[in-house]
Amino acid sequence: MSQSSHDVEAPPAGENLHLPGPSIVPILNAVGISIALVGLTVGTFLTVAGLILFLLTTVRWIRDTRRDVEALPLDHGH
Repeated sequence: MSQSSHDVEAPPAGENLHLPGPSIVPILNAVGISIALVGLTVGTFLTVAGLILFLLTTVRWIRDTRRDVEALPLDHGH
């Protein structure tokens, strides 16, 4: 039986998979942008508060992701 181009081999049984830990940052990021968008119709204060929350959580999310990627073994993905 020949293999199709869509067949993918499963990783070896003992191989560890890297998954990021649980975080509330993505939810807070979505809340921040939502508040900013609502603030466009309600008032400037909500827009500014939402944008500040959005920017802070975006910076935190990027920093956490970089830290996770740096912690991976050197041969990851090869």
